[in-house]
Amino acid sequence: MNIVKLPKTKPRTQGVAPFAYDADVENKQFVRNESKYKILKEVVEGIVSGAIKSIREGRLFIEAKGYSISVQALSKYVKDEREATGAANKYNYSSKQKAKIAARQSIRAKQKRVEKLDKQLKSAKTSLNAQAKVQSKLDENLDIESTTGKVITEDELDLLAPTVKEVAEDKVIFKPNEGPQTDFLAAPETDVLYGGAAGGGKSYAMLVDPLRFAHRAAHRALILRRSMPELRELIDKSRELYPKAFPGCKFREVEKIWTFPSGSKIEFGFLERDADVYRYQGQAYSWIGFDEITHLATEFSWNYLSSRLRTTDDQITPYMRCTANPGGVGSTWVKKRYVLPSEPNESFKGDDGLTRRFIPARLEDNPYLAKDGRYEQMLNALPDVQRKQLLEGNWDVTEGAAFTEFDLDTHVITPFEIPIGWERIKGIDYGYASESACVWGCVDPTDGTLIIYRELYRKGLTGVDLAEMITNMELADPYSVQGVLDTAAWNRTGTTGPTVGETLVRAGHKLRRADKNRIQGKIQVHEYLKIQNSGRPKIQIFNTCPNLIRELQSIPLDKTNPEDVDTHAPDHAYDALRYLIMSRPRVNDIFNQFRHMRMEQAYTPVDAEFGY
Repeated sequence: MNIVKLPKTKPRTQGVAPFAYDADVENKQFVRNESKYKILKEVVEGIVSGAIKSIREGRLFIEAKGYSISVQALSKYVKDEREATGAANKYNYSSKQKAKIAARQSIRAKQKRVEKLDKQLKSAKTSLNAQAKVQSKLDENLDIESTTGKVITEDELDLLAPTVKEVAEDKVIFKPNEGPQTDFLAAPETDVLYGGAAGGGKSYAMLVDPLRFAHRAAHRALILRRSMPELRELIDKSRELYPKAFPGCKFREVEKIWTFPSGSKIEFGFLERDADVYRYQGQAYSWIGFDEITHLATEFSWNYLSSRLRTTDDQITPYMRCTANPGGVGSTWVKKRYVLPSEPNESFKGDDGLTRRFIPARLEDNPYLAKDGRYEQMLNALPDVQRKQLLEGNWDVTEGAAFTEFDLDTHVITPFEIPIGWERIKGIDYGYASESACVWGCVDPTDGTLIIYRELYRKGLTGVDLAEMITNMELADPYSVQGVLDTAAWNRTGTTGPTVGETLVRAGHKLRRADKNRIQGKIQVHEYLKIQNSGRPKIQIFNTCPNLIRELQSIPLDKTNPEDVDTHAPDHAYDALRYLIMSRPRVNDIFNQFRHMRMEQAYTPVDAEFGY
């Protein structure tokens, strides 16, 4: 018999402040509200003295002051006041009335005793049943090795008889470290991120957590990493733990699936590309875990697989679990989903309605790595950004960012009304399965600064859809906006119909093929991010363009070609900006302005390809 000991899942409870008191969350105490207390004191004293005839009348008085109190709560305050002042003993009853009162009190006392004994009996029965259930998890003879493992919580172990508990403790093969690892395994929230410093015991917790329901035949768990080599490390660790926890479990190497004696399964998979999620199409999982989730460039995989989270067993609670270190291509979206909405270790509800929590990891929480200090020394020797991420668990630094000079305070501005004479131009990057992005810019004639004032960022658009959306968004522009379009949008794929580029031109949009030189385009973006002699950068972005801002903040360098960005990361708005800048936007003049003014008649391009 081998036992995996887990913390009991914590209930979701919140303290409620009594009437006349307010909750002081920071100091974890109740503070008296003097205004409400004054009203309460007046009412209670009035009821005790007889000035207020009844509890109901007193309650109505409090409600008239704009507050609410239950009858039970007010009755208790009145009772306490009477006992404190001796008012309860001031009544002058007749001997007959006193006898009736004494009889009723005697009966009530006996009733209370019966109720108390009844509660004790129910409690004893509950404890006995719980102990029996725990005992059934264990072998009848703990000295004999069992072919099945057990997952038991601390509370369940405490129910056992001392002699049995002592034997059971000797069989424990895993017990979580105090602190974040225990909090992670005990978290009741549906979706939890355990992230921060390296070496905090995150990966081991990821392997242990799905064992909670391994005794249920319907349990299906999926543990994911980005690549197969990274997955191999987790599989090797599972080979050390799972056979000890559940003797008799078997691992199928080809499918990468553990099968447990109960029939439950834990599967290992990888997500090197977004399209890899479709290998899990049609599957249902009661537990899904993403190890090192910041290695995923976008939230697409998480969003898709969350739709696979379900079970037919009402004894199983479906969970999503993630671990991560700060940094990586997906650090921005992970931070936005888990870290920014709430304080660490505080439960909150996401926009999708799921309960979430971010649990920060620290090296010192893992006594096995922190004990001799060698692992900490290794982390201290890393470059500054990596040291802050992996040792300190800092989510505010970005490793390998392509545009380190991009600054929110400098390059992002509040929208303003654009003068009619400023040159306007747009850059378009087309995609159907991925996002189509269009950014609109104008040139400030005072110093040539490029102002990005609008963006479109949407997936699943056909050429007709894109043309219609751009047209509608340009209705407020004073004249037809010229633009550049991704060259791929002009290519034919064997069909005889118009290309996306031709569709946009036929809809009246003036477009040319974009200059897609990636290296020169990136260099030009760097040039535009520089601060000019005027103290102003050559490019500024309205804060109403969140996707472009996010990509410039987080898009990383290509590890194999540091002269370019990582194309696996979200880069559609960046590409649209790169095309726009490579079109050499210039300051408009008065003659150019009138030349580009919209005509009343329908626009008909002379050039069927470029729209001019």
